[in-house]
Amino acid sequence: MAQITFIKPDGSSYEVDVAPGISVMQAAVDNMIDGIVAECGGSCSCATCHCYVDEAWVSKLPKPDGMEKDMLECVLEPRPNSRLSCQIVVTAALDGLVVHLPESQF
Repeated sequence: MAQITFIKPDGSSYEVDVAPGISVMQAAVDNMIDGIVAECGGSCSCATCHCYVDEAWVSKLPKPDGMEKDMLECVLEPRPNSRLSCQIVVTAALDGLVVHLPESQF
């Protein structure tokens, strides 16, 4: 299991234990974390699972592929550390991952 911390815009945080192989998006949905809408269910076609990966973790993740990069152009308030949480698959190496949720997905 890997522990993931979700931080909401108001500063409140939620830690969840996630099995390897599950996406960060699915972990948020399964644990009822507000802020990840996930309208497309993880197929990288809606960008409603947008998150900001904590700066300490950006270099530890694989780079976004072309499809994810294209979808990130549709998010509100993109930043250099913006990612689609459906495209981040949890591994043991991501134990301690911190993601920040945006103010809005729309």
